[in-house]
Amino acid sequence: MNIILIEDDAKTADFIVRGLIQEGFSVAHCADGREGMARLINEDFDLAVLDIMLPSLDGFAIIEAVRQAGRKLPIIVLSARDGLPDKLRGLRSGCDDYLTKPFAFAELSARIQALLRRQPAAGATTVLQVADLTLDVVSRRVTRGGERIELQPQEFMLLEYLMRNTGRVVSKTMIVEHVWEYNFDPQTNIVETRMCRLREKIDKPFERKLIQTVRGFGYVLE
Repeated sequence: MNIILIEDDAKTADFIVRGLIQEGFSVAHCADGREGMARLINEDFDLAVLDIMLPSLDGFAIIEAVRQAGRKLPIIVLSARDGLPDKLRGLRSGCDDYLTKPFAFAELSARIQALLRRQPAAGATTVLQVADLTLDVVSRRVTRGGERIELQPQEFMLLEYLMRNTGRVVSKTMIVEHVWEYNFDPQTNIVETRMCRLREKIDKPFERKLIQTVRGFGYVLE
């Protein structure tokens, strides 16, 4: 499940990104309003969390532009502006929820989960399937051949990324930056370690192997 966070305060952004990743979400972050608007309009996300006071373009203008572009993904405003007029303006401009700062991460997480259950992003694929492997991004349920497979949050994120890129070779760099959200260190073996654990659960018990290594390039699920 892909979430975009548009927040210019580095400390707040780091706190939110880390928390969402621990809960198994894939998170894209940008600190500039115009960049955030462009990504929301041109890329596919399942939910957005954004501040109001942002460099170059405020959150209200972003929401209005996104809705005018026909994007219907759930949007949560996260702002220090706690007055009723601001809350009403946010809701009227097209946001689905408005949470004021300071906030508890548990409440933000609960609101995200509630919106995703109630209103999946329009056009978003919530059930992925490759051969006899199925992944439900809302219920977090993975099965193969009808058998339930239990995955850790990062294993789930890794599998979701592979399944959304079925037939496409993804490099170690792409995987690290998408799943773990930090710059790639060529010395790390985190991808190999997690991929090995994922294969133990997804491929080892079954005759047909879905995850393939493409030497010198990365991995592909097909």
